Amino acid sequence: MATATTMRLGLPRRAAEQHTGAGQQAAFEALIDECWEALWRYAYRTAGSRDDAEDLMSEALIEGFRSFHQFRGETTFMRWMYRVMTTTRIDMVRRARRHAAESLEDGDGHGADAIVDESADPVRLVVDNSLSEEVQGALMALPEEFRSVVVLADMEQMDYADVSRALGIPIGTVRSRLHRGRNQLRRALAAHVTRP
Repeated sequence: MATATTMRLGLPRRAAEQHTGAGQQAAFEALIDECWEALWRYAYRTAGSRDDAEDLMSEALIEGFRSFHQFRGETTFMRWMYRVMTTTRIDMVRRARRHAAESLEDGDGHGADAIVDESADPVRLVVDNSLSEEVQGALMALPEEFRSVVVLADMEQMDYADVSRALGIPIGTVRSRLHRGRNQLRRALAAHVTRP
């Protein structure tokens, strides 16, 4: 019988048994439980919508689980997962660009304009309260490479060295992207700031 975490992560027992033993699966699940909220915030802030964040979390968790045997503890597990999520997000964006020309119609004849009421979703309520619509919009307007750095450094309060390790980029690149990302955010949000 699957544990609640296994079901929440969407990791089928069969896949778990193919890649690791039960002990490694339990260790992975325990580590994910400890940093679930931070990983969810990162997914939402980088993906921009609940559906895209859920897709990112699902793919990143599966990839993280498959790669868990490579985690050596040189950094924290959460920072290692940030890197997995960033790589997964880049792969998702690349795939989406390749498929951009495909029809927006789904199989039952309804177009992409179907509306889903997410107002009662508790996860969305928490995220919406912590991050205003204007800030999220400005954040989504940033190029992916700037957005990841801004989210980790400014919103998740990671230091430059940790951001560098999490994203696999030099500290100088972290500083440069953060500076440029902050400037773009400042310009985008200037109209929403009231001056005394």
